[in-house]
Parts: sequence; C-alpha cells; structure tokens
Amino acid sequence: MNQQRTLSRRIGWVIDLTNSDPYYSSQELMKEFGVRHTKIACQGNDSDSVPDNESVNRFVYEVSRFLDLQKRHENDRDYAPKYILVHCRHGHNRTGYMIVHYLMRTSPELSVTQAIQMFADARPPGIYKPDYINALYAFYHEQKPETFVRPSTPEWERSNRLDQVSAAAATLTLVSNETNAVLTNDDVLGDSIPLEQRANFRKFCYQALNLAPVIHGRGGAGNGYTQFPGSHPVSLNSENLIFLRQRYYSTTWKADGTRYMMLITQDGCYLIDRHFDFRRVQMRFPCRTNEVVVGESMHHFTLLDGEMVIDTLPDSQKQVRSYLIYDMMTINSKSIVNYPFHERWEMLEKEVIEPRNFEWQHISQCRNPNYRYELEPFQVRRKDFWTLSTVNHILTEFIPSLSHPADGLIFQGWDDPYVPRTHEGLLKWKYAEMNSVDFLFEVDQYNGGYHLYLYDRGRMKLMGEDYVVFQEGTDPLSFIGKIIECGWNEEQQVWVFMRVRLDKATPNGYNTYLKVMRSIQDNITQEILLEKINETIQLPMYAQ
Repeated sequence: MNQQRTLSRRIGWVIDLTNSDPYYSSQELMKEFGVRHTKIACQGNDSDSVPDNESVNRFVYEVSRFLDLQKRHENDRDYAPKYILVHCRHGHNRTGYMIVHYLMRTSPELSVTQAIQMFADARPPGIYKPDYINALYAFYHEQKPETFVRPSTPEWERSNRLDQVSAAAATLTLVSNETNAVLTNDDVLGDSIPLEQRANFRKFCYQALNLAPVIHGRGGAGNGYTQFPGSHPVSLNSENLIFLRQRYYSTTWKADGTRYMMLITQDGCYLIDRHFDFRRVQMRFPCRTNEVVVGESMHHFTLLDGEMVIDTLPDSQKQVRSYLIYDMMTINSKSIVNYPFHERWEMLEKEVIEPRNFEWQHISQCRNPNYRYELEPFQVRRKDFWTLSTVNHILTEFIPSLSHPADGLIFQGWDDPYVPRTHEGLLKWKYAEMNSVDFLFEVDQYNGGYHLYLYDRGRMKLMGEDYVVFQEGTDPLSFIGKIIECGWNEEQQVWVFMRVRLDKATPNGYNTYLKVMRSIQDNITQEILLEKINETIQLPMYAQ
C-alpha cells in the first residue's frame, strides 16, 4: 500500500483470491487506508483447479461496477482515480486468470492470446500454469495458436514444487459441447451470476417491456421485478378462433422444449428461465457489419425470446441443443416492443442471425480469427413463421420430419406488439392428447389424499375434487411440492401425470386452467382446425 502511495496511486479496493486466511488484517486495511476488502476464495497453490465460473462472474461484475462508478466522477474537480489491487498468493495464475477474463468480457475485440500477453507484460512472466491457460482458450471457444509459448515456471516456484507438467499436459485439448451424455430439457445451462447483477437485469427487462414493478412486502434486492415477464399464448377454442378471421395471422410449430428469454450484453450472454433467473453462457453475437471489419462490435443489451430444443441428427443420432429465437424486444438497449411482429421478426434475422452467420463464414477476416463457433454450448437460429395456407403442410409433413418433439401450432398476429405475460391474441393449438395443465402437487398429511393447486390472484387455489393418477410403479410421494404437468382423461374424468416441470416455480393460473378446459371441451381436432383454416384463408386479407 505504501509502495503504491509513493507512485501516486490511490488504492480503493483490494480483491483477495486466496483460499486461506488473509496475510493481513482486512479491518486494519480499512482503518489505516480506508480501503474496501473483498475475498473471492479460489483454490490455488498446489492445486491445478482453476477458479470456478461463478467466482469469475462475481469478479468481473464487481470490478466493472467499481470502475463504472469511477467514470461517473471523472469530471469532478477534486476527482482522483482509485485503483483495484488484485492478489492471490503470488499474483500470477489466479490473479491473471481473473484479469484475463475481465479483459475478454470488456474488450470484445481482444483474443485470448492478446489478453494473456497484456497481463504478462504488466506482471511478468504472466500465467504459467498450463491448466489455467488451456481453460481460458476452452472457455472462450478459441483455438490456441501453434506459435503460443507458455512461460516457464519461475525458479522460485520450482524450488517449492517440482514442475511435473509434461508436454502433453501443456497442449490444449479443445472440449466441444458434444458429449455422450443424454441431453434433457431439464439440464441446467450456464453459470449463476451475482444477485445484484440479476436484480439490475430484471429491472432492465421490466423497463424494456414497459412493465411496472409488482411490490410484495418490503425491501429485498430485485423486489417488484421477480415475475417472469415473457409473453404467453392462450389455448385455442371456439371463441377465440374467430381472431384468425379478424386480422392477419401467421403460424409456426409449437416446439416441446424449454422456454428461455435471452439477454445479450457486451460482457456476456444470459439465458433467462421461467424462474426469472439469469445464467451466463459463453456465446458471440456480433453486430451487423459493414463487411470491411468483421465482428467490429458486439450486441449490448439486446433482448430476445425463444425456446431451447434438443435436435437428434437423423444420420448420426447425435443430440445437439438449438435455441430457436422467435421474437426480439430490444436491440442495443432500444425497446422495439411496440413495433409490429413482422418488423421485429425481420430485424431479428438481419440484426442477430445474419451477422453471426457472416462472421462464422468469414472468421479468418475477423479480429479474433481463432474463435470456434462450433464449440458454443448450443446452436442459434430464427424460428420460421408462415402464412395460414401452410397449416396442412406443417401438420402432415413438416412436424413429422422435425428432429425435435413438437406438440402443436402457434398462431401469431402479424401486426401485434410484444405483449408481456398473458397475450390473449397469441394462440396455441395442441394435439388433443397433449392439452395439459401445470399443477402444484401436495399430499394431505392426515388422510393421504392427493391435492392439486393452481395460482389465483396471488394465492394457491385448491382444485376441489380434481384427481390425478400416476403410471404404475411411480411413487407419487416423490412429487410432493413440485409442479407437475397433467393431461385430462375425458373417459375417466381424471388428470393423468405427464412429467415434472422443473423449469417452473409456480403452477398455472386459474384463468389459464379455465382456457385449457374450454379448449378440451371444444375439442378442436386437427380435421376441424384444417376446415376452419381453409375457410379463413379465402378471406380477402389472406388472398392478398
């Protein structure tokens, strides 16, 4: 601290990455120098384990927040910049690993090689443990150049521990997202982020969608911004079927996947699940280019809506995750929720999909030519929408040929704005046997009876005598307190258990239940649907 004072540097914060008690008193640090101290405990020393991704996310967020605060005071007359002191035991591997992550996420034009060299120039010899170097290349989906030379282990380190790293260990093995493990829709993707960052992201989503916070109780980070704000369709029935005749609609298949919104920022890409939690995934989303410099800038606060599916490739039977994007609500912080759907859908292709595909095809001209798109955790593509005249083809030919499950159709108003939460004009039709409701399942502790609950005006509503049956050999007690998806058996007048909804924290609302029951009772079969569609597309607005 005194050394930095002599260099006229004011230290405002110390980040301690050691996995042991500090070598100094953090209280004395604050008392003597007025410096904040934060510990992010990471394994190191004799361990070759690199810091976990959650610790990295916390480090990058905390540093970014501190430096942003500094920028706000740059024009103050008495302002003097403060520095962050980062240390582990020796200030090379863990420290370098964290700082390289920060550089990569705040300077998208950098490659891993450049970021590693920047740290090495400032703190020779830089990162010298091969596991740390290889982890950085693998994390950012880059191929390590053949010309890369790892710094040798310092003499003082060798004297403490024999350098047993072999040449093979020093060679990067790129790990792709291909695995022999069976992929499921319940798999947890990405890494958690700090709660304060999540609260800020939640607030941004509400503001972008023109939603007011819903206040329950007092205080709490993110209070008022806790409900998932994404648009939800309603079940097609004989009453709302008339909407198709009143204004122009397009259609697409209803994929049986997992619903995610996605927030793209310059320092990371975040999947937003139905719990309104954010998890960071390492993806690349360049902005539209002038084709002179490929990947010159990245999207920043672009908000998308879509669903994650698991495709089974027909030739190899290999499973691949794909994120199907069907809507866009903001582009680089600008809200477009009031644009008609067809404009948002066209912008999605032009502003998000095409730049990715263009850079992928011209990666050798990119500022980071070593980036490997194929190593990203999932593929990305825009979901197609078509005119109503294609419904017969979709049902009879397209859906049977899909490489992932589908359970019906979506009807989207061509000129509709993006409507958060329940959108009465966004319609879904499901195959009769797939109509379902998500209940909270409980067991009566006194008589052992099964109870199904729905969500009604902020409270749980017990569904009277509704009964649920389970497959033989299934233990109902294992589902207590969980959200279960059930289909209706008309003949037996009971609900039949289908699956557990791990992606949902609350059951369906009572109004949703009524709409599903109306749809079940109306029983719009595929034949009836096609008949009504054929009548509709004869109208002048469709003929044009």
